[in-house]
Amino acid sequence: QVQLVESGGGLVQAGTSLRLSCASTGRTFGTYNVGWFRQMPGKEHDFVAAIRESGVTFTYYKDSSMKGRFTISRDNSKNTVYLQISNLQPEDTAVYYCAARARFQSDYNAPLAYEVWGQGTQVTVSA
Repeated sequence: QVQLVESGGGLVQAGTSLRLSCASTGRTFGTYNVGWFRQMPGKEHDFVAAIRESGVTFTYYKDSSMKGRFTISRDNSKNTVYLQISNLQPEDTAVYYCAARARFQSDYNAPLAYEVWGQGTQVTVSA
């Protein structure tokens, strides 16, 4: 089973960009389907984006302010999945988690569908 480690979070100003990384220690990471979720204080995990082993991506915009700002990608040679966030806004402040599952199914936006989770990386955006 793979293990996941997120990195790339931090305290940034509004309008800047971040690239979050989700690195795996498993040699079969390229065969996993990976999702990014975020959790704001006192809230549940919100789905942000997912990428299949084939590279097909899915992105969900909870509100219009998210549209076009989140991009998921993967580099299987580095066992890493990325989440690029541009034009960060204070409402993007959250802990960002990556999660992996071996088999792709249509419930890719459901946290309970994922088998393995990382520890999360904090993103804080100041106005």
